[in-house]
Amino acid sequence: MLTQLRASSARSALSAVTRVARVNATRAFIAPTVSRRADFVQELYLKELKAYKPSPIKDNDSVGQVQTFSPPKTPKSPEEADLATSLKEYETMAVEVEGNEGATATSTPAAVEDWLVEEEEEEGGAHH
Repeated sequence: MLTQLRASSARSALSAVTRVARVNATRAFIAPTVSRRADFVQELYLKELKAYKPSPIKDNDSVGQVQTFSPPKTPKSPEEADLATSLKEYETMAVEVEGNEGATATSTPAAVEDWLVEEEEEEGGAHH
């Protein structure tokens, strides 16, 4: 009985293998393999790429696509009518010094206070 089971399983396995082989053979005959399809696409792409001829570039192709360049206007210089009198007025102006708001230019300047204040150190035995 064991031999019959082995023989029937071997026959069924053989028939399954032949069925799969027939299906694979049919599929291979109808549809090309993946590598052949890739080569076909690549060949088609290269053929179209070689056949492409770009149109020649003309001088007036950019008209309407790009604005024409025009250099900016030169700026006007800020000229004053009477530079000599302006300079004289500047030279005779009174010098303003911070801290002398109340004092006039003819009076003596206020006493300069010492801005550095040192704190006295405690001389005691209170150490931590």
